[in-house]
Amino acid sequence: MALNLSSKKILVVEDQSIMRETIKHILVLFGARFIVEAESGINAITAMRIDKFDIVLCDYNLLRGKNGQQVLEEARHFKLLPVKSIFIMVTCEQNQEMVLSAIDNKPDDYLIKPFNQQQLLNRIEKCYARKEYLASIENEVDSGNLYQAIRNCEQLLQLDDKKMRMQLLKIHAELAIKIGDFKKAEEIYQNILQERDLPWARLGLGVVAFFLGDYEQAINTFQYLIEHYPVMLEAYDWLAKAHELMGNDEHAVSSLNSAVTLSPLSILRQKKLASLADKTQNLPVAKKAYTATIKLGKNSIHRSSGDYSGLANFYLKSNATNEALKILGELNQQFHNDPEAKLRAALLETEIHQTKGNKALAQQSYGKAFKLNEQFNKRLSRELRLEMAKIFYLNGNSETCDGILSDLIKTNIDDKLFIKDIVKMCTAIVGENYAETLIQQVKKELVDINNKGVSLFQEGNIKGALAVFEKAVASMPDNHTIILNVIKIIIHGIKTSKPDPEKILSAQSYINKAIQVGIPHHQINVLQAELDSLSIQS
Repeated sequence: MALNLSSKKILVVEDQSIMRETIKHILVLFGARFIVEAESGINAITAMRIDKFDIVLCDYNLLRGKNGQQVLEEARHFKLLPVKSIFIMVTCEQNQEMVLSAIDNKPDDYLIKPFNQQQLLNRIEKCYARKEYLASIENEVDSGNLYQAIRNCEQLLQLDDKKMRMQLLKIHAELAIKIGDFKKAEEIYQNILQERDLPWARLGLGVVAFFLGDYEQAINTFQYLIEHYPVMLEAYDWLAKAHELMGNDEHAVSSLNSAVTLSPLSILRQKKLASLADKTQNLPVAKKAYTATIKLGKNSIHRSSGDYSGLANFYLKSNATNEALKILGELNQQFHNDPEAKLRAALLETEIHQTKGNKALAQQSYGKAFKLNEQFNKRLSRELRLEMAKIFYLNGNSETCDGILSDLIKTNIDDKLFIKDIVKMCTAIVGENYAETLIQQVKKELVDINNKGVSLFQEGNIKGALAVFEKAVASMPDNHTIILNVIKIIIHGIKTSKPDPEKILSAQSYINKAIQVGIPHHQINVLQAELDSLSIQS
């Protein structure tokens, strides 16, 4: 075997001691010397926090606590897996639910029990060879340097490795989408489809159409894929996103509901379904999804107090106050040290007491929520802050409501879906055009900041201009115009002074952030090219 296991750190996660010993014995036969065993998901996570493993072999059906899927989710969430490490899921089942769950979470591979020593080693060798080959790309992706990742991908494509060509083209197209170069992604997918009718390439064309705003074309593509490849879960997810952006929330719910019927173990999809069903007043689906999310969240890194409050609110809407109180008790027990959970609990108490007609207790709970909001404020999720704004308005505190709404609009001005949620809430609770007035005020403030920074720059006060925009980034971290101006000013500073690696790193980090918040490729590409040129000169 080409791969030498003697230098590899290996973690075996298996609750059956006989199976652990069997796997360990096979690995030792092939030279493995550093093997750590874990009999539970919690022990596996602890081991990965202590050491960095090259190979993780994890059983899916761990009997106590986290299952293999949840181990993988948490390891990725906290970046406990080095870029070149491989994670192989091991299972004794071949049912659709398990297989689709594995596809959803994308381990490097999965292995069905029983297996022999050659099958295990072949999987490890195959995965490791792929990781080694793609390391130059994945290292840059992990660091957020997507343009460099694309360049590395293009260099590998030039080597014309027939076995890896399709994999590289797929990565190239996906990276093009991530940086917003949709025309390039479209070109790659179309060229692939001329050679072979590959479902993932068709899906890619649908995603491109989605980002280009051609939602009807995107919907047609995703529906075609669902019809011909009914277990292609990503198609259901993208179909739901397209319907949601077109305002067809009921269709989005239907799409996600079909997906969770096929694969009910994805907590993030269940969360999204619960939220959308709640928004469309589809209470039976909302209840089922919230209940599933809470159950899946027991041992998941993605568990949230919002799932409990969502289910409790369902019971309130259904006039089942006692059931809401029961969920409130569970929320308090499960999240007793979580500030956001405390605030959600206070809001629930307020509504429960109001429903029961206990005005004094309702006011007392509202006062608790008000204090918690003052204490934690921007540390809370934006969705919860929007809910807080509504509660404050309904309790006669329009000043605090305005403050929260203005800050939410300022921070999320380029997020169309969330701004739409703000407008919808204001129209329903406060009145028509209320949100639009606040939005225009924020836009004027942005124009004023931009004018001030640009004026200082034109006067030659580079340091002052940068200070204005960096201060603005602190309060509006995702604003496109401000981020672009910061990048331009830093690059100008690099051009007009001695080469400074620190400034180059700063500019690159802002470019990476620009990609993350969805600034269009044509606005970033020129700046990245300029920075690359300056980096070479330094």
